[in-house]
Amino acid sequence: MSGATALMDSRIMSEVVESQEGDFEPDVARAIVRLRFSAVQDEQMRQLADKHNRGELTEEEHDQLESYRRVGNFLALLQSKARLSLRRSGLEER
Repeated sequence: MSGATALMDSRIMSEVVESQEGDFEPDVARAIVRLRFSAVQDEQMRQLADKHNRGELTEEEHDQLESYRRVGNFLALLQSKARLSLRRSGLEER
């Protein structure tokens, strides 16, 4: 995937989430806030980041690391909106 395509994907995902007004139902918002990468995925990301820092990533690994980054950014945006929904409903997650 090209850098331009990845950037466009990220913009589109951001616009989708930003179009929400923080109006998720509380149960949905709580479920979104709990979403996490698995331990296996966390380890894979750590290994890819280490290889990146050493300048040893293959093109395929670079694409995989960028995919994790995009998904992580999307998840962070989604969770931000979910927390806003909970705050507005007086049920903020702590």
